[in-house]
Amino acid sequence: MIVEDQAPTVAFLRRPESHGLDGAVEVMETHISVIFLAGARAFKLKRAVLLPYADFSTPALRLAACEKEVALNRRTAPSLYRGVRRITREADGGLAFDGDGATVDAVVEMTRFPQDALFDRMAREGRLDAPLMARLAAEIAAFHAAAPVVEGEGGADVMRGVLDINAAGFATSRVFGDDEVAAFDARFRRALEGHAGRLDRRAAAGRLRRCHGDLHLRNICLFEGRPQLFDCIEFNDRIATVDTLYDLAFLLMDLWHRELPTFASLVVNRYLDVTGDEDGFVLLPFFMAVRAAVRAHVTATQADESGDADGRLARTARAYFALAQALLVPGRGCVVAIGGLSGSGKSTVAEALAPHVGPPPGARLYESDRIRKAMHGVASATRLPDAAYGSEVSERVYDALARRSAALAADGVAVVADAVYDRPARRAAVAARAAAAGVAFLGVWLAAPAETLRARVAARAKGPSDATVAVLERQLARDPGAVDWLAVDAARPVADSVAAIRAALGEERPEGEGAAAAPAGRRGVS
Repeated sequence: MIVEDQAPTVAFLRRPESHGLDGAVEVMETHISVIFLAGARAFKLKRAVLLPYADFSTPALRLAACEKEVALNRRTAPSLYRGVRRITREADGGLAFDGDGATVDAVVEMTRFPQDALFDRMAREGRLDAPLMARLAAEIAAFHAAAPVVEGEGGADVMRGVLDINAAGFATSRVFGDDEVAAFDARFRRALEGHAGRLDRRAAAGRLRRCHGDLHLRNICLFEGRPQLFDCIEFNDRIATVDTLYDLAFLLMDLWHRELPTFASLVVNRYLDVTGDEDGFVLLPFFMAVRAAVRAHVTATQADESGDADGRLARTARAYFALAQALLVPGRGCVVAIGGLSGSGKSTVAEALAPHVGPPPGARLYESDRIRKAMHGVASATRLPDAAYGSEVSERVYDALARRSAALAADGVAVVADAVYDRPARRAAVAARAAAAGVAFLGVWLAAPAETLRARVAARAKGPSDATVAVLERQLARDPGAVDWLAVDAARPVADSVAAIRAALGEERPEGEGAAAAPAGRRGVS
């Protein structure tokens, strides 16, 4: 609800002369803010609104919110946030920046960056890529590691509060009927109670933190050569005091909604590689569903306030509503082990397969190379000495791979385990662990001619694998024994390998690009 006329403030900020400029001031609007792009600066005005989750109803409240916004966002984007400017009423009745008169409003002053540096623009234009998304995952992991831990609250209670805010948000909208909202809310409440114990344990373990709170693609930009998180939630600590994986889930949901499941899978796997936060992986579909519900009611509110003459906002709100419901469909645990000699494309196939197995955001991807590097406390691209590949170390690596895969799959999620698996005992061990955990298992063996393998290893760029052609030659000389796993021709295109594996899992192949936004159709394995 809008409670104050800000037309004079908006007119002042629209005028180029207010900023000492000759050129036009560009204006952008959101449901709670108006942004004015003036030369090398951007000025963010908070709308005078009173909503269930935000109160900007007085100049004093808006000034306090601006000051808090700058302080919080300097955690992740210090060079973007320059400070707060008061807008004052001067003796002649006009408005000024930081004058001697009474404060009538306030704005956040930011360094302006090109709009094509926003990740949502980059997503629309196909300019996101895997290295950039991996860097983004690392930035988020570092931010969460430094975020203040909030003690004395239960993780389940925090999520109940989020559901209460969602219910209040839906109540202000006319897009959805009362009965469907009530059924929607009840379904979320039931899902929450199923996760309550885990959420409380995570809060007790320090996973409840003062996070970003609004971490979607439009609040991430490429600035000064790195991904930067900005525009965090400052107006409601309850919304931003959340489980770290719930914070990440907004980005994952946004990527999934935009039909970019490969990037969602990559981000969550690289994030977990850094944080080791495996316990929360099973919560991600629920967290993503809640985030989709947030977008549904916020978009519905925008539709009501704007009039939505063409119905576009209402359709978008309904699309988020449907996505939220699909994300609540439970998955089934499974382990897919992908083996093959060096150069067979195991990691490439595993990464391509992961988004298509299990509930969104896809399978947890475990790689023996990354596990080995983590055991030695080095980054994944750091080359290890030969001693790190001795028999005893390798046995520990394979044991950890089998143990982690089975334990996580037992929670009801999918796991893709990537390793050479050229010894019968190691293949048997990963299958036995899955069986003991009561989850489905599929072993996949990627095979290609020796000449193909040699060429690939020789041309391989620096990465998690330290394998050389000499290592490959030793593998080729060793008898792998009888391999009873699904044989896949690794010389063929990666898409063909993924299709063959998915067929063996009993999954239907999606038709058209829209399948990426329909997670309910990719739930598990037979």
